[in-house]
Amino acid sequence: MSIAKVIEITASSPTSIEDAVRSGLKKVAGTVKGIQGAWVNDTKVVTSASGEITEWRVNLRVTFVVE
Repeated sequence: MSIAKVIEITASSPTSIEDAVRSGLKKVAGTVKGIQGAWVNDTKVVTSASGEITEWRVNLRVTFVVE
């Protein structure tokens, strides 16, 4: 029988949503083993005063198997 656990993380990137997801998962993979998948729970942007996007932020729920 397998047991899975879900943790919630926030990651950001000045480039894109995809880059924010990739960098967040890469960072988590450094300490969490057995990652099975992730769900993008929320997306947010930070803007400059002129309305330009300066940073993409994602909230991820990462699922991994507990050994």
